[in-house]
Amino acid sequence: MVAMTKRLKTFQIVLSDPSKTFYCGGEKVCGRVEVEVNELTRVSAVKVVALGCAKVEYAKGKQRCRQEAEYLRHEEVLSLHDQPKDADGSVVLRPGNKYEYTFGFDLPDQGQLVSSYKGKFGYVQYYVKAKLERPLQPTLECKKCFEVEEPLDVNTPDLLSPTGGSKEKKVTCMFIPDGQVSLNAKIDRRGFCEGEDICINAKFENTCSRIVVPKAAIIAKHTYQANGRTKVFRQKLSSVRGNHIISGMCDAWQGKTIRVPKIKPSMLSCNIIRVEYALMIYVHIPGSEKVILELPLVIGTAGLGSRSNSVSSQEGSVSNASQSWVSLQMPSNPPSYSDMTRDVRLDQPLTPLLCDCDDIDGSPIFMRSPSFQFPSPPVFAETEEEYNGNNVCMLPVC
Repeated sequence: MVAMTKRLKTFQIVLSDPSKTFYCGGEKVCGRVEVEVNELTRVSAVKVVALGCAKVEYAKGKQRCRQEAEYLRHEEVLSLHDQPKDADGSVVLRPGNKYEYTFGFDLPDQGQLVSSYKGKFGYVQYYVKAKLERPLQPTLECKKCFEVEEPLDVNTPDLLSPTGGSKEKKVTCMFIPDGQVSLNAKIDRRGFCEGEDICINAKFENTCSRIVVPKAAIIAKHTYQANGRTKVFRQKLSSVRGNHIISGMCDAWQGKTIRVPKIKPSMLSCNIIRVEYALMIYVHIPGSEKVILELPLVIGTAGLGSRSNSVSSQEGSVSNASQSWVSLQMPSNPPSYSDMTRDVRLDQPLTPLLCDCDDIDGSPIFMRSPSFQFPSPPVFAETEEEYNGNNVCMLPVC
């Protein structure tokens, strides 16, 4: 952003390392102020001001809520000693020459800054502003923004420990009890980085008369505080879903994964803006409120160790699965038709389903009446035998 006049040809701030995408606490920010003029211009001083602040602004009815918090302020008067001065201390900039004034300052130590942020109702911004002061004339200004990212390590014992919980809900139909829906879920840790997979172990049970659908999503929660008021904005970032669960049945997720998308790290140290993440595991019940379990997450920037832990846990689950397949052997002959028993009668009529309004793909769920036909003889690959000691049992293959 540059305030230009006809006198100025160039007035800009150039950082020493333009390829640097962000700075961290304790690092040095260096650069120069470049000035070129079209005609003789008298300058009394060149100043640089570095600012970093968080600002929240939103409307609450007819009231405008505003709040600011400052995290960086540095002021510096750049030297003009290498140029001839007039009696009043000012210097004259001449056309055809390019003038450069260098500056540099240190950012506060790590832990004293907050990461750059831009949200719906607030932002955290860092910038360098140059001021060109002229005698008896308005001051000219230009500004250059830069990004700050505070490291957040997720390899602490607290964030590497597992977390979980359980929820249940009693379902009613016209004030008549209609069973309940319950879920129990667990994840191996709370700290992740973008691009990593969250492995979910969960169990769902449905004893109501409706067909329910288990789902999981990563949620971002943005909290803004201004004038003693709090405004919360929630956002769904990514989601997965499981299979339908009919009445009287259970389902289990064993290592079902959901990937952390490209998002900003958690922001927990700002006084007026807070960004938190959570894994929301829930069950959609047609015609009723969802069963929701939220597990808090911390998205970090230094997750080198956590990525190796994730890979090792996935390798362990693959090895366990391969061992279970070794214990399975195919039967010598296909089962006969007379050995097949299947009851195709319905114990009770099913309740018509409603549309799943919060589906990401927008596909509704409809009930279909079953076709009453006798099953065809099984093929050879439809059954397997599991040998466990002296006991032999038949397992259907899904």
